[in-house]
Amino acid sequence: MNFLAHLHIADYNQSDLVGNLLGDFVKGNPENKYPQHVVDGIRLHRFVDKFTDTHPQVLQQKSLFNEKLKRFSPIALDMFWDHCLACEWPSFHKLTLADFSHYCKTACQLADYTVPDSYQTTMNAMWSGEWLISYQDINSTLYALDRMSQRSPRMGPLADCGSTLLKHYSELRDTFLHFYPDVLTNAKLVVEKHQQQ
Repeated sequence: MNFLAHLHIADYNQSDLVGNLLGDFVKGNPENKYPQHVVDGIRLHRFVDKFTDTHPQVLQQKSLFNEKLKRFSPIALDMFWDHCLACEWPSFHKLTLADFSHYCKTACQLADYTVPDSYQTTMNAMWSGEWLISYQDINSTLYALDRMSQRSPRMGPLADCGSTLLKHYSELRDTFLHFYPDVLTNAKLVVEKHQQQ
């Protein structure tokens, strides 16, 4: 899952929005580094990532990528799942995607604790570029993959993942519609279990 899905899952579970975004930027044990509600958000993010990456339907779709690209498929699929969520947004939230993006931006900017510079740089770009809304256009997803591929020679093959996404677009979108409700259900179970402890 990428930024939009993590924010949606956080909102769905009334979990901390910033914490659920920080999961990609905070390494190791977050305890005692952030307020507890933020730590809980980071842990929810990590659960969602692991649950998604090991979901049988997602594992099956990774086989669509050739051997050269298979190790990059989790990144490409995470980006694609956000595209699917953006396209199907009215089925998952009562706010418009634009209003949800504005709500999240406002809430996240109220955080009064120190965050990693890498997080702040990425978030500034995300909010100013209205990435969450742009995810509705598959070309924005392909562009993002291309930009990420330029970060280092090792990431270069990521740019080639777009052709696989396009070739199997319908199948992948159907997969999302089947497994994402499963993600929401299991994320809620984890949150509820934690609240009962």
